[in-house]
Amino acid sequence: MTVTIRRATPEDVRFLAELVSHEDVEPFLASVRAKEDGEIRAEVERSQEEPDAFGVFLIEVDGVRAGTMRFERANLRSRIANLGGLAVHPDFRGRRIADEAARLFQRHLVDDLGFHRLQLEVYAFNERALVHAERSGFTREGVRRKAYLRDGEWVDGVLFGLVAEDLEPG
Repeated sequence: MTVTIRRATPEDVRFLAELVSHEDVEPFLASVRAKEDGEIRAEVERSQEEPDAFGVFLIEVDGVRAGTMRFERANLRSRIANLGGLAVHPDFRGRRIADEAARLFQRHLVDDLGFHRLQLEVYAFNERALVHAERSGFTREGVRRKAYLRDGEWVDGVLFGLVAEDLEPG
């Protein structure tokens, strides 16, 4: 099994829309996330136009679309990127595909795009994502208590960070 990542193209928009609206994926993504084809197309176009500042990426397994993840530059001077939107189609879960894709993504962002710090936030109820973040090298840095209104309830956000020095030489 070979896991690869690549920047999304307009041809991926339908797959991305179906993935983020999947009943086993949508409850775990940010509620403000782009979900309609037009919104996703605009993000993919921005990813193509601003490759150093914003990115929508596809995760592929043996050349088959399996998931997505994204980044956005948060601070130019300090070279910080916010990561998010990691979603793996349920058909591909249980094989640590997200872990391998995350490591590839970290390397790309640090080595190729020059980021020093990668950070992300996970809903506290998303146990799979919490375990994944730590397993893929992120350090738990804190909790935003009752920060997000999700389905009528206030939920915590768990903050994670990774700096370039945390990555194994590669």
